[in-house]
Amino acid sequence: MTAPADTLATVDSSAILHTPAPPTNVAAEDTPNDGGGAITVTWSPSPDDHEGGKVKGYKIIRAEYDDGKPGEFKEVGDVPAGKTEYSNEDGNTTDGILYLYMVTAFNRMYDEAGSLLEYSSDSEQSDPVTSSAQWFNMTRINVLAGVVLLSFFIIYFIQQAKAGKDLYIRRIAGMEAVDEAVGRATEMGKKIFYITGLGDMDNMQTIASMTILGRVAELAAEYETYLDVPVCRSLVMVTGREVVKEAYSKVGRPDSFKPDQVHYLTDDQFGYAAAVDGMFVREEPATIFYMGQFFAESLILAETGNSIGAIQIAGTAMPAQLPFFVAACDYTLIGEELFAASSYLSKEPKLLGSLKGQDVGKGIILVALIIGVVLESFGIWQLSNLFMVK
Repeated sequence: MTAPADTLATVDSSAILHTPAPPTNVAAEDTPNDGGGAITVTWSPSPDDHEGGKVKGYKIIRAEYDDGKPGEFKEVGDVPAGKTEYSNEDGNTTDGILYLYMVTAFNRMYDEAGSLLEYSSDSEQSDPVTSSAQWFNMTRINVLAGVVLLSFFIIYFIQQAKAGKDLYIRRIAGMEAVDEAVGRATEMGKKIFYITGLGDMDNMQTIASMTILGRVAELAAEYETYLDVPVCRSLVMVTGREVVKEAYSKVGRPDSFKPDQVHYLTDDQFGYAAAVDGMFVREEPATIFYMGQFFAESLILAETGNSIGAIQIAGTAMPAQLPFFVAACDYTLIGEELFAASSYLSKEPKLLGSLKGQDVGKGIILVALIIGVVLESFGIWQLSNLFMVK
């Protein structure tokens, strides 16, 4: 059945009135500086894309191009009016396959009956394009430069330490007090307790704690003071025994080492805390070290040690536990001071050089921040652009 002529005229005139002009200059290219799987499409906006204009948005239509013929075009995305670029950064293209793109400008409205009507017009096809991965992300050259610079400082200072140069490291009060704490236990004829926390040997805080334990064990062996190391992880027990044994051998007292000095209690958090607290109360040690990863048991342990009058030195990188140690202990290594202390005490060239190199890198960043604040405050130059990562 053919619609009356006046009806056809009404439909045609409505479509002409509300259909936006198509976008032009559609171009598609491989998205730069990515790992592949993405194509960026750009276009010149429709002449009707302006405030109050006919364009409500743009649809991105794509088809695979094979043997010189395009396949079926399908919608792969859309953007609102005013945009002139689209990139499938979710990686929905396959590297090596050619694609054709078109951009459709569309207009949507409701008629008098409340039905949604859509009028659209297609652009011309883009040239065939394929996505590919790039070896380098050129927008992150600043990151590469920073890594190279920091690596240079670290390697340089490691070589300086190996050559016997005296590297200045800021004094850490808690580590300066280690000799005093061990000496106090020796004078009083009481034990030293060393608590490694709840971390296992895959935790950086526990690894740093083992290095500090080696230094404490050396002093304990030299002063002939009993060192007790209760742990809550089996691997920490094995590692701790080797560290303490080596420390006793290093000072020439291998016969003084007893394997039971480093002993396992339990993996349970509060079971471990209760057992250690019981040992504190019964044996009343003169000195207690807390070095490693701690959680809610930190205050329980530190308060018990404080109640028996022991000198306590703590160190952890757990921010939530630091206030408890600061309140209940005589000295506290805050955050990365725990890792610096392992270098500080061991005097190992690789650790000292790494620490010094990182400190120089932090110093450069601090100077850059100060200069950047001054430059941007006076509107001279945005130094922060050098540190932006896309």
